[in-house]
Amino acid sequence: MTEAQTVELEGHIIDSGMMGQCFGLVMDMGGSFEVEAFDIGRYRDEESYARLTVSADSMEALRPILQELHQLGATLADAEDANLEPAPDQRVVPRGFYSTTNHPTDVRVDGNWITVDNPEMDCAITVDTAEQTATTVPLSSIRAGELVVTGEAGIRVNPPARPRDPSGPFGFMRGGVSSERPSMAMINRIANAIAETRVDGGTVMFVCGPALIHAGARPDLTRLVRNGYVSSLSVGNGFAVHDIERDLYGTSLGVNTDTLEHPRHGHKHHIYAISEIIRAGGIPSAVEDGIVEGGVMYECVTNDIPYVIAGSIRDDGPLPDTITDAIAAQNAIREQAREADVVIMLATLLHSVAVGNCLPSTTKVICVDINQATVTQLLDRGSAQAIGMVTDVGTFVPLLAQSLLEG
Repeated sequence: MTEAQTVELEGHIIDSGMMGQCFGLVMDMGGSFEVEAFDIGRYRDEESYARLTVSADSMEALRPILQELHQLGATLADAEDANLEPAPDQRVVPRGFYSTTNHPTDVRVDGNWITVDNPEMDCAITVDTAEQTATTVPLSSIRAGELVVTGEAGIRVNPPARPRDPSGPFGFMRGGVSSERPSMAMINRIANAIAETRVDGGTVMFVCGPALIHAGARPDLTRLVRNGYVSSLSVGNGFAVHDIERDLYGTSLGVNTDTLEHPRHGHKHHIYAISEIIRAGGIPSAVEDGIVEGGVMYECVTNDIPYVIAGSIRDDGPLPDTITDAIAAQNAIREQAREADVVIMLATLLHSVAVGNCLPSTTKVICVDINQATVTQLLDRGSAQAIGMVTDVGTFVPLLAQSLLEG
């Protein structure tokens, strides 16, 4: 017996490719559709509307199609309230809970559409019916008895519309990956976007891997922090260690980044650097005591730039400032990410993906890595709003600093 449901698409559904994606998805999943209504926006500021009847051989076949359409922004034509079920225990969600996208989302409660706070992928949505509020919550933070949204009904996803023209500071950001060498035209656009964000009071978060230090870009990132272009910093233990190693011993991972020489016992420098910071009681104390006198972490401390150092199982030491509890590190990154208007990801696969998982799709993301797989994986995991440049971070950061600081 054939089953059918009517769904609606609204917005810039043609420009964004949303309509074509929905058509292709239905056919790929073995369903069929009929276009019942189609109203095309004929001017730049006009949106389009389409209403489709989607059919499949059974409800079991139709349900996954509707779920996938929902992720693209389609909504059921007959609005109904979201289904709410209490969490049975701490960190336990009801079966069939709604797993979020990173797009702006609304839920319907008591006949009213409520905007979900803090959009983030792979979370649950909890609802406070008394306060009429809804929030994304990671599974690790679910509390017993909280009302959790289940199923797909009463949920409206709003993917950001693709701009119709390149106007505005972020007009160049249309997603995709460039494997070209870093052109000054693109870097100047990124620099202008960063500068305009700061002038408007916005925040620019930098996510950096230790390869940035090894590649010799440390002085230029240091200048960007000192001159106010970095609002917050998210790194791993290795980045901070090698930044401090460079200050104390002139090396990064035992190599002089200026001469490429390998000093005798240079391979021990990073562990010596860790021991000095542990002895001082942490990076701020080491700066205050005059042990650390320059570099990225030094500038963060002296300019009161917040940073999160997240630990991993690979870490030497680690530094006293490193958050070794994985859940605590996630939550610290999550708080950073929610404040960011622009995120610059530089030469770090795991950290970029981790931060990307916490970002709403409305946050502008620029990812730079020598390995195209890093950029591609970030986009494939849901950070579709990102643009990627496949290039050496040791070239990109100095050119970015030149554009921002020297015009």
